[in-house]
Amino acid sequence: MLSTLELRNIIERSFLPTRCQCTQAADRSLTVRVYDRSCEQVDLLVTGISTEPLNSSRAISNLIAGLRNDLEDQRNLRALHRHPGGQSR
Repeated sequence: MLSTLELRNIIERSFLPTRCQCTQAADRSLTVRVYDRSCEQVDLLVTGISTEPLNSSRAISNLIAGLRNDLEDQRNLRALHRHPGGQSR
């Protein structure tokens, strides 16, 4: 099993060039923050990620894919709120 430091590094690097910060809570769960490159606003915040199931490259890849999907959903939702009805202002 990877150390938490190695796991955090893998997750953070997977979002480059976008800034990603992965921290460990007291209960050993992870918190992931992915920032908007243009304004340093948090685009995605996920807390309480258990490290126990992250014991294979496939499990880590699945986590990262899920985070990327969540990030894309958040960005699409934010764009929709900026431009309701799909029309640009």
